[in-house]
Amino acid sequence: MANKIKAGIVGGAGYTGGEAIRLLLNHPNVELAFVNSTSNTDKPLASVHADLVGETDMKFSGKLSDDIDVLFLCVGHGDAKKFLTENAISDKIKIIDLSQDFRLEKASSIGTKKFVYGLPELNRSAIKAANNIANPGCFATAIQLGLLPLAKAGLLKDVYTTGITGSTGAGQGQSATSHFSWRANNIQAYKTLQHQHLGEIGQSLLQLQPMGTIDLNFVPWRGDFTRGIFISSQLTCSLSLDELNKLYEGFYAVHPFTTVTKDSLFLKQVVNTNKCVIQLEKLGDKLVIHSAIDNLLKGASGQAVQNMNLLFGFDETAGLKLKANYF
Repeated sequence: MANKIKAGIVGGAGYTGGEAIRLLLNHPNVELAFVNSTSNTDKPLASVHADLVGETDMKFSGKLSDDIDVLFLCVGHGDAKKFLTENAISDKIKIIDLSQDFRLEKASSIGTKKFVYGLPELNRSAIKAANNIANPGCFATAIQLGLLPLAKAGLLKDVYTTGITGSTGAGQGQSATSHFSWRANNIQAYKTLQHQHLGEIGQSLLQLQPMGTIDLNFVPWRGDFTRGIFISSQLTCSLSLDELNKLYEGFYAVHPFTTVTKDSLFLKQVVNTNKCVIQLEKLGDKLVIHSAIDNLLKGASGQAVQNMNLLFGFDETAGLKLKANYF
């Protein structure tokens, strides 16, 4: 598609909204038509997102427009369903929802709108044919990408996963566990074995491995940094490390943002990018899969733009060739 599409954003004042704005303003195939925020109407975007100073003179809009091709819902959990209930959005407009409202198959429809789970490494063909996308969760993305090749090979049974996330994963609003004096020099386990992303992870793994039982045990951690997620998943596996690396490299060969490395993995390799980098380690029959992403990009707005690229037939990497904050 040679012509530019028009995009709108609802919920543009938060972290995911800010990242979506930054990406869409610089996308070669997109014109950003409006950014909606009822609490910031008529304020310059840069008054809320200071990283946009000098990038745009756009202001937040309190109104919606039907003159768009795609709408990004960068709203809180529960608010996407409420928004679509209260606002009649034409079926001609494609919707990419970054909340968790439509991720599970049993809750993936509202009215005439059906949402496809938007993990490109799992559902690329379905995404290309879809009209509406339920963007995956950040922890869910990192964990799934570490496990999908094993699920396809039917090798998952008991999985023990630990993951640590930066403070931006909690959103822009302040809470007792997100302000600096609490986060600094501190970590904490939370939602042990009951994180809200477990449902979508289980759904995806069963899509590739429908036979047998997969028992995923997940302990998430709050970390003393702002951006990124680092996951370590452990399980028993009889395949050699060389066989496993070949399995992963083959699975992700056609997916531009997921890379398998044989070197030690660290968070700075992915922060500020749409990448997921995976490293495998093995001792005896114990396998550990490390996976790392930027929670606001591959875990949210970057993946949403990747899904938009697939929806409209653009280069999948358009607007997403970003350099890591390595130093």
